[in-house]
Amino acid sequence: FVTVIQVHIALGFVATCFRALCCKGPPPPRPEYDVVCIGLTGSGKTSLLSRLCSENTDNVVPTTGFSIKAVPFQNAILNVKELGGADNIKKYWSRYYQGSQGVIFVLDSASSEEDLEIARNELHSALQHPQLCTLPFLILANHQDKPAARSVQEVRV
Repeated sequence: FVTVIQVHIALGFVATCFRALCCKGPPPPRPEYDVVCIGLTGSGKTSLLSRLCSENTDNVVPTTGFSIKAVPFQNAILNVKELGGADNIKKYWSRYYQGSQGVIFVLDSASSEEDLEIARNELHSALQHPQLCTLPFLILANHQDKPAARSVQEVRV
């Protein structure tokens, strides 16, 4: 017996192959994933996203509120909601978590011990948030090119 799902998958595969062979019709849509990007001000969230989108990073300014960027990859698109890291904005982060399918947490590995501790606390808070606790997290130790940068082992949480 062939189930409806198997038929649908088989037809999708055949259609994809046919398009590839004949070069006709639109390419199959890439899956899209909604991701939230958080971290303290100056950690490099905007620069990271700008580089991933091949944009100029010369005049990057801190994000006030939030911004959304579609980051294209060959097999998928990440819709990244970048949230500003200033103290007056961090308290609203949780309002933007709904619908997220992953989290990018950016920290400045060259920051002061005090700022690293604040970042650690924010990360732990995010890891325990009900809307994020089951999601995949990417923790990026940014600014590794700076002389004061700590290694990944030194900034482990």
